[in-house]
Amino acid sequence: MKATGFISLWTLVSLPCGQLANPAEREDVVKHAIKLHRGKGAVITQRKQWVLESCRKLSGLLRQKNVVLNKLKNAIRAVEKDVGLSDEEKLFQVHTFEIFQKELNESENSVFQAIHGLQRALQGDYKDVVNMKESSRQRLEALREAAIKEEMEYVELLAAEKHQVEALKNMQHQNKSLSMLDEILEDVRKAADRLEEEIEEHAFDDNKSVRGVNFEAVLRVEEDEANSKRNASKREVEDDLGLSMLIDSQNNQYILTKPRDSTIPRADHHFIKDIVTIGMLSLPCGWLCTTIGLPTMFGYIICGVLLGPSGLNSIKSIVQVETLGEFGVFFTLFLVGLEFSPERLRKVWKISLQGPCYMTVLMIAFGLLWGHLLQIRPTQSVFISTCLSLSSTPLVSRFLAGSVRGDKEGDIDYSSVLLGMLVMQDVQLGLFIAVMPTLIQAGVSTHSSIFKEILRILILIGQILFSLAAVFLLCLVIKTYLIGPYYRKLHAESKGNKEILILGITAFTFLMLTITELLDVSMELGCFLAGALISSQGHMVTEEIMCCIEPIRDFLAIIFFASIGLHVFPTFVIYELTVLLFLTLSVVIMKFVLAVLVLSLILPKTSQYIKWIVSAGLAQVSEFSFVLGSRARRAGIISREVYLLILSVTTLSLLLAPALWRAAIMKCVPRPERRSST
Repeated sequence: MKATGFISLWTLVSLPCGQLANPAEREDVVKHAIKLHRGKGAVITQRKQWVLESCRKLSGLLRQKNVVLNKLKNAIRAVEKDVGLSDEEKLFQVHTFEIFQKELNESENSVFQAIHGLQRALQGDYKDVVNMKESSRQRLEALREAAIKEEMEYVELLAAEKHQVEALKNMQHQNKSLSMLDEILEDVRKAADRLEEEIEEHAFDDNKSVRGVNFEAVLRVEEDEANSKRNASKREVEDDLGLSMLIDSQNNQYILTKPRDSTIPRADHHFIKDIVTIGMLSLPCGWLCTTIGLPTMFGYIICGVLLGPSGLNSIKSIVQVETLGEFGVFFTLFLVGLEFSPERLRKVWKISLQGPCYMTVLMIAFGLLWGHLLQIRPTQSVFISTCLSLSSTPLVSRFLAGSVRGDKEGDIDYSSVLLGMLVMQDVQLGLFIAVMPTLIQAGVSTHSSIFKEILRILILIGQILFSLAAVFLLCLVIKTYLIGPYYRKLHAESKGNKEILILGITAFTFLMLTITELLDVSMELGCFLAGALISSQGHMVTEEIMCCIEPIRDFLAIIFFASIGLHVFPTFVIYELTVLLFLTLSVVIMKFVLAVLVLSLILPKTSQYIKWIVSAGLAQVSEFSFVLGSRARRAGIISREVYLLILSVTTLSLLLAPALWRAAIMKCVPRPERRSST
């Protein structure tokens, strides 16, 4: 009887309310229905009459639905027995009847889901926010599933409509004689249909039941146009092409990555406009920085700030711009390796290995000390210290680009030490990215499992060291047996055509990148090693390749530094300028002092003078802290406030780096070298 009461309540609310135009009248009906359900405001006979009438209406609809289902079953059997229909036509008609059956069953299911939701809401406590949230979540899940089912039915109906149109065309073709051209076009149409069926992946149906896949409500946004007529016609085209933007409830924006129909070429016009805008605005920003004596890279960062979320907010494809910018890092490190020959690497390998390790350990020790004083979690302290211990390889590479480094006989070149330490930091970056999942678990682990976590970290470090050993062994094999014949073949094939040479060098770089990625080492290290291996072929080879690759590197580096500017927020820096300046100066001074201390211990006495230049090159924070910070924020290691502090300190340290570098060059480098180094 209780369930019947709820059915009647739902019927009373849903049927009469649709006939009432006044909202006040609808509200009175709903209040009266609730009173009736709770036994208030009506006599027993009136309530019984209302229950019987409402149940009679609902049961009548259900009986009518069962009658229609029986008729559909009979129609399906009649179609299957009809010998005048082809197998394809039988399948089509049966499928159409089944779609109608599914629609009826889903409609009935929606009715009882609504009744169940109303029952749960009436039984709950309206003051209990948790219960209301759970009810809302269940309704949202039911609506998502219903939307998916309705979408599937709509797609099936579209397919049925398409089949009907094709059947009508076939009947018309049978009633008239076709010309030779029409017959050819008909054969082409059938072949095109088969092609679409073969290349269609059915990704939606294949992934909707995969574990971890959730149904989400999204908004589909069309591109605004001044001309409404043009916008309307364009929208009709985009409905087929899928070029619209999707926005989910978390304000994430999505674009098309792979279309259903791969036979039609498509282009992401938002991405094209973003790259064009960055390219045009980077020129005046770069000129401005050159005029005031700053490196052009800061002009590109300013370009990203102006176009990013904190500025004009005109960049729509932020993820795609950042992805393209990563190739700027790859080619920058390739050219760094091209200038950093294995002979120079062998000369400073001990310093390059020991220096970054000592600095990282000291930074983590100071971070844990300050974290203990400020009551910060150890995992958060370790993460922040590791982020701040890294330095920017692309920035220092720009500082060293084209500089004349005429070191004395027996002395160590400061550029070799600096680049060697930066490469080791890139290795540490890959190691830290690999350890981050364990660090995340350690942050939520109990004290009883700390030993297991430490053991797990040590095992993971052992795996990374094994991967590094495998990478360097592979490099030795490539240098000894493969790189020489490979380059000679490229050089022979590329006479009069530099495309083959550029493509061959790029392919080799991407091969090394892929190998280091598969071995769980940073991709940046693979690019550096690719350049170092090619540089072993001699100075002439290095010059030839550098002339070909540098223009590509320069353009992609513009995109990379502009993508950094997309994550710089001037308003936040202005609001917290005092705190950020204090933190940035503290970090820069601490890194400089630690680098001087470490280099004083590991450098030979004859090369002690270069410790000031190397320390100045290391006294800033790497742009990869943006990547690490975003991952840590998503994982819950750091808060939003700490993430913004890391971004701001990194940006300010990069802005201070040229001044510190120039001061060190002015102090330590002789005048003939000073001009080219700055």
